[in-house]
Amino acid sequence: MTHPVALLWDRPPGPHHATLVFAHGAGAPMDSPFMARMAALLAERGVAVARFEFAYMARRREEGVKAPPDRAPKLLDRFRAVRAAVAEQAPGPLWIGGKSMGGRMASLLLAEPDPAVAGAVVFGYPFHPPGKPERTRLGHFPDLTGPLLICQGERDPFGRREEVAGYRLSDPVTLHWAFDGDHDLKPRKRSGADPDANLVAAADRAAAFMSGSAAR
Repeated sequence: MTHPVALLWDRPPGPHHATLVFAHGAGAPMDSPFMARMAALLAERGVAVARFEFAYMARRREEGVKAPPDRAPKLLDRFRAVRAAVAEQAPGPLWIGGKSMGGRMASLLLAEPDPAVAGAVVFGYPFHPPGKPERTRLGHFPDLTGPLLICQGERDPFGRREEVAGYRLSDPVTLHWAFDGDHDLKPRKRSGADPDANLVAAADRAAAFMSGSAAR
């Protein structure tokens, strides 16, 4: 069964600086609290955001059955199709990105030459499976064809700050660290940090990165 792609748009109230095709993570849909909040913050900062769901998540929504994520080739095919559809209707520079798994798929696409794509933005990159730091997911990074911003929580179990500091990341990669953040960039209560402040700071950095107004 083919599942048509439905898009959720968050559009800027004022000047439009870029468009982001925004993919969800493995376990939460495109309208999860994180996805919705980040899309709204980016739109407030001049980035039009098109959220979509991979086919397995669309099946979950329609059939109420918890299906596991599809394999990477199928996820990438879906992402390519959405990217092409959005490119036809979106003004300004086109960016791709996502949360966790969706962000990893965006980075894989960024390793494929495509002059229509300006770069990628990822929130919570899964550098490795939790508890398995030896299984890094960096093999395609040397092939990146454009700038990649990764907004990462300092204590993200998929790649903590001290772990990532030991990686040899390619030149197109820029890191933004969320203070005491977990995989959703959320700090612990005992840190005294405001959880939403971490999201706002990541949105500020991402919007500036996509608009070209911040150093890369």
